[in-house]
Amino acid sequence: MTERTKIGFLDSGAGGITVLARAVKKLPSADFLYYADTDRVPYGTKTPEEVVRYTSEAVRFLEDEGAQAVVVACNTATSMAIRPLRAAFPFPIVGMEPAVKPAALGHPEGRILVCATPLTISGEKLHTLIDRYFWGPVSPVLVPLPDLVTLAESERFDEESFRGVIRSAGLEGERFAAVVLGCTHFVYYRELFRDAFPGADVIDGNEGTVNRLADLICVREVPGSGSVRFFESGRIPADEDRYRRFLERAMKL
Repeated sequence: MTERTKIGFLDSGAGGITVLARAVKKLPSADFLYYADTDRVPYGTKTPEEVVRYTSEAVRFLEDEGAQAVVVACNTATSMAIRPLRAAFPFPIVGMEPAVKPAALGHPEGRILVCATPLTISGEKLHTLIDRYFWGPVSPVLVPLPDLVTLAESERFDEESFRGVIRSAGLEGERFAAVVLGCTHFVYYRELFRDAFPGADVIDGNEGTVNRLADLICVREVPGSGSVRFFESGRIPADEDRYRRFLERAMKL
């Protein structure tokens, strides 16, 4: 019997499930392993050194579970840890990239909002992208929204809670040509972002990441659909149904 290709995903919590859902749709023959580091969520308020240590532990765990490639389904973790992870492990490791390029190229004269975690916003990766794709006096508005991660982890997807975060960040009533969702948790709120910023092009990096994964790894074609297994900080989740709910929601996005 031919074994299915195993692909690991990691995030500090449930945000990366929005990326996992795209991969399940694009690569249905694969088996997926999802690692939520709930003991340390959120990564966006940790130090870079802590993020490197936590993600290294997660990738090692996924390797032991048979992963043949790993997706770091977290913009913060990618920004802080992708280089040391690639240096430490022998298989493909795919990261996230805030969708600054399509926002800049698609709206060269428009006002652009990039929202992410505090660590992503302060990180070198995001600012390198901004320097590459924005010229002259034009630059995006960078706003950290860490409370949105907390809301998502609490499965609070209602408009009132979302609007409270937008209001607290001073964004209510602002107008943008494009909004870049620089955290995978934020993708759960894509339609609410569209409602909050009418006419804005709401962009995330999930599709690009999954396309890159598909380019790097050859998935064995096996009859039937693959499986998805969830882990919490190196153990079987006490409440696996919680992750299934996130996946069901993400599959509809």
